[in-house]
Amino acid sequence: MSSSLKEELNSRLPQLKCHFTWGLLEKDTDLDELEKRLNDQLKFLVTKNKYMVYNFLAYVMHLRKDYTKAITILEKAEDMIKENNQDGADQKYLVTFGNYAWVYYYMQQYEDALKYIEKAEQIYKELKSPQDIAETYGEKGWSLLKFCGQYYEDAKQCFQKALELEPEDPEWITGYATAVYRLETFNGRRCPASDCKSLELLKNAVEKNPNDPVVKALLALKLQDLNRTGEGKRYIAEALEQAPNLPYLLRYVAKFYRRAGMVVEALRIIKSAVDLTPTSGFLYHQIGLCYKKKYFIFKRSLENGSNYSRQMHSAELDDLIQNALFYFEKSVEHNKRYIYAHVELANMYKEAKEYQKAEERFKTVLAFTNLTDEEKQQIYLNYGQFKEYCMRSESEAIDCYKKSLQISVPKQEREWSEKALRRISIKKIRNDMEDAEGYALLGFVHKTNGERYDAIDCYEKALKYDPYNEEYVCELSELKLMI
Repeated sequence: MSSSLKEELNSRLPQLKCHFTWGLLEKDTDLDELEKRLNDQLKFLVTKNKYMVYNFLAYVMHLRKDYTKAITILEKAEDMIKENNQDGADQKYLVTFGNYAWVYYYMQQYEDALKYIEKAEQIYKELKSPQDIAETYGEKGWSLLKFCGQYYEDAKQCFQKALELEPEDPEWITGYATAVYRLETFNGRRCPASDCKSLELLKNAVEKNPNDPVVKALLALKLQDLNRTGEGKRYIAEALEQAPNLPYLLRYVAKFYRRAGMVVEALRIIKSAVDLTPTSGFLYHQIGLCYKKKYFIFKRSLENGSNYSRQMHSAELDDLIQNALFYFEKSVEHNKRYIYAHVELANMYKEAKEYQKAEERFKTVLAFTNLTDEEKQQIYLNYGQFKEYCMRSESEAIDCYKKSLQISVPKQEREWSEKALRRISIKKIRNDMEDAEGYALLGFVHKTNGERYDAIDCYEKALKYDPYNEEYVCELSELKLMI
């Protein structure tokens, strides 16, 4: 009987809409960091939808194979739904019941798994449109948004579907605005003002959710992106007045202050957030960025001074470097897959002239699996700069810049990589008008940017001075076939 029941469950479980069927892959996230974030949310967030966080945390416990704890957490989710579900909307239970069924299945308690499948199916039968449930789309959207950046687009689509069913629901309005905002800024992307869609969405979310300080902070950051920092400060002030001790708000406030040049104020704010959530890799990264900014401001102020002045202040510069290193190291300690913290750490090792540590850090982060194109682009640019200016290896720098340029994501890092390659190629040609490598390098830049005729011209010049170079011959032949 157990075998036949298991087969039945194998066909019915995938039909449930819950965390187990949403494609949340363990390889795409840092489980330790995700668990810490969810527990912090349970501690600090004040919302009637906290049951969604419990549901998600139960799924994380499943990934850890701690099924007993997962059941305990689902019981808390169920209790919270009962407590806040005065209108008796049973569809709020669907994700929880689905998660119960899957967890019991993994515990090999098949009768219990079947019981929760039947509970969920009964709710579906009672609904007029069982395939379109706003709560399920919304909960899936929030889960995808919290899991990792690669899921932001899917999260946006989930909130869109929820809003089609409940256009005035403040929770889905906020979720949709947040997803669009994150997509516009994901991994350092730049969104031109003409293409910016999140501004009006965030304004609408603030209007619909006047008591949500976090969405006000996101609106302030978006205004800052659009060089409207003065307007953003008003929303920051309102948000701080509403929730002065909310870590999720404080990290955005600190980011706003740091980008506005208010580094001392940013440090004060972010350190108070660390006191509340001392294991947040994101917060330590923010503190490191503040010390990095202070370091470069101070360094530039000394560059035009006398040697005596620079010597007098060398200890202060070193202190700023050491502070930045300390907090970037804390960041990667608490969030091992925080790519940008790894890159910042490598760059600060470079400033400290600890070149071996910088080299090791760049190699470590390049070895990570599932790097996004944006992450690779930034790593290769920074690694190239390290190779060129610290290790004095122009050939290795060129290789890194090329890899960064070949990634078509329109980020500033791509522009900087292109400028670096152009600079190196022009330098080579100026030093020797018959430098074939210089022409070939310029040809590579033109080819990568789709400028085929310019690329052909450059490779023909390269072959003129190095007529037997097989790479140049192949590149030229390929370009001519394209035309």
